[in-house]
Amino acid sequence: MTIDHEPSTMNHQLLDILKKNQLSVTDSRKKILELFLKSPGALAHADIEKSTGENFDRVTVYRTLQTFTEKGIIHNIPTTDNSILYALCKHDCEAGHHHDNHVHFICTQCSKTICLDDVTVPEVKLPKGFTPQIAAMVVKGVCNDCK
Repeated sequence: MTIDHEPSTMNHQLLDILKKNQLSVTDSRKKILELFLKSPGALAHADIEKSTGENFDRVTVYRTLQTFTEKGIIHNIPTTDNSILYALCKHDCEAGHHHDNHVHFICTQCSKTICLDDVTVPEVKLPKGFTPQIAAMVVKGVCNDCK
């Protein structure tokens, strides 16, 4: 997904994503989606809440994130402290079918979490009777910006 930060183009992208996913256009959805389109890395619930200001309460932010995840607009990223980060999905995700089997990189210096779209999670051979649903891999180290 190519992201253009021009205001008119950004607004067009926001509306396209919401309409494509059959979501009504609300201020909270537009604002939260805009944060994801502008963000180079993953966002925590607290980051989103802080960035949207006092206009949206915690429940509104939570419900919007849940809806965006269900629709395949964003995906969850597990962290070592059991919190959840969220990042924008690429264009091949859709409702009920996330295709985010890429590696997530966490910088130990700046704490930024980055989706490494070109690095896929290796296939895990499970014992008979086990059915995988989600495979996630987190790699920690020093990012390109901090190097």
